[in-house]
Amino acid sequence: MTTKPRAKKFRIRRNPSVSGVSASGGAVSGVSPAPAGQPPRTGAPGPVSPARPQQANPAPPATGQNAGQNRATQPRTGQVTSARVTRAETDIDAIRREGLTGRQLRMARRVAQKNNLPATSDFDAVRLLRQNGIDPFQRSNMLELVVPQGGGEAHEGGAPDAFSGTPDNKTSKVQLPQTVPLQKQTLPSTDLSPAERRNREIGEIQRDIMMRRRRKMILLLTRLSFFVMLPTLIVGWYFNFVATPMYSSKAEFLILQADNTGGSGLGGLLTGTQFATNQDAIATQRFLQSIDAMIELDEDIGYKAHFLQNWIDPIQRLGDNPTNEEAFKTYSKNTSVGYDPTEGVIRMEVSAADPLVAEDFANRLISYAEDQVNNLSQTKRGNQMEDAIGGFGNAQIERRKAQEALVDLQQKGAILDPEGVIAALRGQINNIELQLQEKGLQLAALEDNARPNKAKVEGARGDIRRLNDLLKRLNTRMIDASQGENSLAQLTVRIQMAQADLATRDMMLQSALQQVEQTRMEASRQVRYLTISVAPVAAQEPSYPRKFENTVLAFLIFSGIYLMMSLTASILREQVTS
Repeated sequence: MTTKPRAKKFRIRRNPSVSGVSASGGAVSGVSPAPAGQPPRTGAPGPVSPARPQQANPAPPATGQNAGQNRATQPRTGQVTSARVTRAETDIDAIRREGLTGRQLRMARRVAQKNNLPATSDFDAVRLLRQNGIDPFQRSNMLELVVPQGGGEAHEGGAPDAFSGTPDNKTSKVQLPQTVPLQKQTLPSTDLSPAERRNREIGEIQRDIMMRRRRKMILLLTRLSFFVMLPTLIVGWYFNFVATPMYSSKAEFLILQADNTGGSGLGGLLTGTQFATNQDAIATQRFLQSIDAMIELDEDIGYKAHFLQNWIDPIQRLGDNPTNEEAFKTYSKNTSVGYDPTEGVIRMEVSAADPLVAEDFANRLISYAEDQVNNLSQTKRGNQMEDAIGGFGNAQIERRKAQEALVDLQQKGAILDPEGVIAALRGQINNIELQLQEKGLQLAALEDNARPNKAKVEGARGDIRRLNDLLKRLNTRMIDASQGENSLAQLTVRIQMAQADLATRDMMLQSALQQVEQTRMEASRQVRYLTISVAPVAAQEPSYPRKFENTVLAFLIFSGIYLMMSLTASILREQVTS
């Protein structure tokens, strides 16, 4: 198994004892001497140092292959022509434009080091390898690219290094610049590759995002703790350790209507159902929830005094000398009255600090509700009966007046029956006329005698005279009775009209009497009854406060308030900054 060689960074180190000298005094590249018995290290050469005088003992020329290599790598004397320099720079620029990767450049550097080519950079190594006909990117055994760390070890097969030479000419051979490890540089390089720089920037961005998220989370938790958790804890502490337990007494009752046996129509259909007493039940519910019920309760058993006791917590306790409005607020919180229209049941719940007091409060409120129901039905019945009785009284008065008028007319005429008087007069007149006719016949019969009896004739004439006088009087009476304002005929007409008026008043009186009886029956059917289905009972355990439910409710309320405030603040901030 082969391991990938790791290239190290080297820096060119100059040896002042060895330097190259040109014949015309130009610049010569020098190399640092290798230790005794080891060949000099080769690598990417650094910048060329100024030329120094050549040493007194020049290196003897090498023989064979080493001599050829020494001649090829030996610095030449004289000025470097501009064309060569220009061509080298042009080749390096062309290689740079090829877009070689860092791995390819490192491989070219290692191949150049293996072939002892004096490359000044990675691109120069590529150029030199291509000039010498060597493929810088040829895949070869990775172990061949490993450079010995000792620098003086022999290559494979015991062959000496190309620049090592023999031990006798170590100081005389031409030495090229070599890379040596930096012994004093112990810190990592500050130069980063693009990938490492990108990873580093991404890491910094992630850390910054995490810090901001952590800071925002801490601020959010702080706000939640201050605006939600702390108030919730205060409310929970109050309900669990401070609030006075309240005992509730529950009751249920119904408002019923009397049986309507004679009802008909829609009223008969609704009889016995909750719709017949719907209005009365709603009116009773409103009364129990009104300040009037609280005032009556306070006047009877002292509602305010119960909630003024010192052992009740300050929030539920009434202040000194509370007004009716303040007491009504406490009454509204501790008294709940609901009406179910589907069943017609009124449910009531009364809370107090003492279970017996709560039961007493509930019983008193039920009695007030019963009185209210009776008053409501009595008002209805009273109005109807009052109207009916008033109509009956008026009918009686009118009949009495008609009867008095008839009696006055009868007394004014001193007769009870004017028609009978007239008929009697007529009968008397007819009788007198008949008698006159008879007496006239008798007188005529007496006068027909030749020698009539004078006494009988005079008697007959006297009877006729008396009958005529009586007839005249009767006719006069008849004329007086039939003519004039005070005549018997007018009196008869008035009496007849008075009798007709009296008969009408009798009929009206009878109708009013029937109306009174019918109204009385309707009023009896409209009577309302309050029936208690669930009687109030003294509680043995407190019903309020509901510690857990109230605490959770407070948490939800504070959370909703905080959410609304946060949304409002964010919207305002967005509007201001936009």
